[in-house]
Amino acid sequence: YQYLSRYKRKEDLDHFLFIPERTEGTEKECLKLLLEYCGRHNPSWTELSNFTHFLNFQLSKCEKSVFCSPAVGEDFQGF
Repeated sequence: YQYLSRYKRKEDLDHFLFIPERTEGTEKECLKLLLEYCGRHNPSWTELSNFTHFLNFQLSKCEKSVFCSPAVGEDFQGF
């Protein structure tokens, strides 16, 4: 939710890191955002679950990647 809500507001994600202890939004807002970005019309709970697990996995990998680190500077901005 933290990434998707910032992405929707067109915020810079290059310097954002997920903080598990941070609570943002309501359950209703989270579900609405997941439905919007899931890519399926009327998805099942299983499809939403798969989407969130895949997105979480990809974002975790991205946060750990040296190519996506703010330390690489302007060379890979937005990568």
